[in-house]
Amino acid sequence: MQPNSSRGRGALHSGLLTGLSTVVVSGTAAAVAVVLSRKFGHGVETDGFFAAYGVYLAVVLVTSVVRVVALPRFVRAAASGRLGAEVAVWLTALLAPLVVVFAVAVAWPHGVASAITSEPGARPYAAQVLPWLVGSAAAQVLGGVVASALAALDDYGTAAFGFAAGSAAGLVTTVLLLDHGVVSLGWGIAVNGALSLGLPLAGLLRKRALARPDEAPWARLVELAEGVTLPVALQALFVVGNRLASGIEPGDISTFSYAYLIASFLVSLTASSLALVSTVPFAREGSSPDRSARHVVAVSWLSLAPIAGAAGVFAVAGSSVAGRVLGAKYGGATGAELGRLVVYLAPWTVASVALTVAYPLLFVRGRARWLPAVAVAAVLVHVPVELAGRAAFGLAGLAAGMAVTTALVLGTLLVALGALERTATGLLTAAVVCGGAAALLFGVPAAFAGPIAAGVAGVVLYAVAIAVWRPSGLRSAWAYVRSLQ
Repeated sequence: MQPNSSRGRGALHSGLLTGLSTVVVSGTAAAVAVVLSRKFGHGVETDGFFAAYGVYLAVVLVTSVVRVVALPRFVRAAASGRLGAEVAVWLTALLAPLVVVFAVAVAWPHGVASAITSEPGARPYAAQVLPWLVGSAAAQVLGGVVASALAALDDYGTAAFGFAAGSAAGLVTTVLLLDHGVVSLGWGIAVNGALSLGLPLAGLLRKRALARPDEAPWARLVELAEGVTLPVALQALFVVGNRLASGIEPGDISTFSYAYLIASFLVSLTASSLALVSTVPFAREGSSPDRSARHVVAVSWLSLAPIAGAAGVFAVAGSSVAGRVLGAKYGGATGAELGRLVVYLAPWTVASVALTVAYPLLFVRGRARWLPAVAVAAVLVHVPVELAGRAAFGLAGLAAGMAVTTALVLGTLLVALGALERTATGLLTAAVVCGGAAALLFGVPAAFAGPIAAGVAGVVLYAVAIAVWRPSGLRSAWAYVRSLQ
């Protein structure tokens, strides 16, 4: 491979392009959630869909991990002229387990549905969409391998376009076929998966970068397991919470799922995109415990500042916003509960932001071999934590349990990076400053105005205050991220 004389500019351009694709994918997922709510309301159909969607999210997480783990091998393979064979080895390694997972979803959907939801009325709907969702997730995992191969050839745009186009086409398919019932969402997500694999694969074939495998695939599965277990376990935390929410009241699983999707969407728009832009230049400059701590704190500051404002809107106008966006069934008490849950998930959001930024640094510093043990421990700890939280506080307790387990995982990663104390101090400061400012500047209008007016006033006051005040931590964060480029 030839050296790139404009590497810094290329890294920034590629990161921004990939980040934009992430924004499109996340925004389209949010639009699908709105369509689901407005068409099917709040009940067993939505509960069934979200139960199956939790499985989809757990499988599709492998996509992002593949891009982190496989890329170093692909870069070395491209330099030695065997990229096509290396890509084939990875595709072969992943195909066997993905076929097994898909076969189970197709042959035994009702059994899987019974395992993921305790609500009898929701199970038929979960079983109906499960094969489509799992098939799409499997295709997107293979698309992640192809995207990494394209990245090794300095082509980020093809995969970014494929993922974004797949999401948009999936949304259009769902809207056009919506009268067929909740299964139309499964069809749309299946179209998404097909394009997310097909378009990047077509680009790879045009570059003649696919050949026969020249090594046994099993070693690659072991390597991938080191990286994939933790993200899958973190998604399993939501699956556990979702499963327990189904045992409270009908419709609660949908409320909990929407709150989680909103919080996850905020994390994706901020921390995920910023991590894509900043991790590569961070790795190029070399890592150390101090640099790791500074990196996590800086990106967290830049993420939490807008997230706090969004959480403030849901805190004071959750019912009104939910009713207008998701439909009449999410107004009133249900919408108010949804808004409160977004706020209750704020500690989880803070921990998830930092975790999203810290996770890739483990691979930069070669500290990923013990991740499977952390993943198993996280799930084992999470089950009793969530049971206790549900018994004590219902849905709010499930949100608190998510935060507790995620914070424990974050702490473990920071210990491995040697950055626990400094990162914890900086992260707590960012959360208190941004959260405190949002609480004050949204709370005051809420005491004198209606929900929508309070939400609008709060956004204006918060934005002006942050722009004028410019907390020192936020200024330092911006200067640090700019210095990376």
